[in-house]
Amino acid sequence: MWPDRRLLDLFKIGVPILQAPMAGVQDADIAIGAAEGGALCSLPCAMITVEKAREQVQIIRQRVSAPINLNFFTHKAVDQNPAQETVWKKRLGSYYKEYGIDPAAPIASANRAPFDGAMCELVEDLKPEVVSFHFGLPDKAYMNRVKAAGCVVISSATIVREAQWLEDNGADAIIAQGAEAGGHRGMFLTESVASQIGTFALVPQVVDAVRVPVIAAGGIADGRGIAAAFMLGAAGVQIGSAYLRCPESKVSAVGRAALGNAADDSTVITNVMTGRPARGILNRLMDEVGPLSEDAPAFPHAATPLGPLKAAAEKAGKSDFTNLWSGQAQSIGREMPAADLTRALAAAGLHRLAQMAAI
Repeated sequence: MWPDRRLLDLFKIGVPILQAPMAGVQDADIAIGAAEGGALCSLPCAMITVEKAREQVQIIRQRVSAPINLNFFTHKAVDQNPAQETVWKKRLGSYYKEYGIDPAAPIASANRAPFDGAMCELVEDLKPEVVSFHFGLPDKAYMNRVKAAGCVVISSATIVREAQWLEDNGADAIIAQGAEAGGHRGMFLTESVASQIGTFALVPQVVDAVRVPVIAAGGIADGRGIAAAFMLGAAGVQIGSAYLRCPESKVSAVGRAALGNAADDSTVITNVMTGRPARGILNRLMDEVGPLSEDAPAFPHAATPLGPLKAAAEKAGKSDFTNLWSGQAQSIGREMPAADLTRALAAAGLHRLAQMAAI
């Protein structure tokens, strides 16, 4: 038996695992597998349209009868800054020349939209069991509407102060996102990347500071990490990077090769890929321009001029400009279907907890 059932009861799931929403590298397939394994499945919606989100939810609902988490970004949208865009494109100029790309050619804007009225209406219509937010919470009017739709609301905190703010503003559970975690840092009350806290220092401090259930995230990829999270007071874990090597993931061929070769020191926190700090596997751009650069435009505009470079490099079999978000425990990952992986993680976690209880 799991030592803390609050998350199981809150989400109405079989195992205390939240499959992390991974925008750009997953669709309904991983979500379905995670749900089949008993976890709370997630669908990232920040990079897709309302119509696509509706379609994906319908696919999940047709395949499994299980709770769904829809995930959204809540960053403050900012306009492009022409002066900064010029500096950034100049910084990338040598790469454009190397790949024979015309820097004056039109480029599609990066699509990472904050939660808005259209997505709120989608939530009210579909009534997902859980709605998660990244970069804080939406404004109170939207929060009230999401709650009125019967959804459990969760969000990520990277420091204790963020966790307390989330609880005070209506979050039903909090993801304690340690610095080891892959993907964008959920930071919204701090801009200090250097002082971001590791998972197993953050979790107990958040547990002590809030009353709602805490979900540990970052560097958890096997039963040892799951058991350790529970011993520190977490009611569950969020796991993302471990799912990247599942056959259902949409990671490109060059990305899979990079994942397969990842070691403990293969990732860095960078802002050069999108304009916001995120942890991913070190690539050429991060190494030569960053990992952190003041030249990078605000999120998500830094990603726009990287689109043609990413496409050209991947065509040549390189991941030089691919934002392959991944946590620090990637090397522990295994290649297996998402449902089997979920079951294996849960079983291993319970086994480790039983071993500790017997000591």
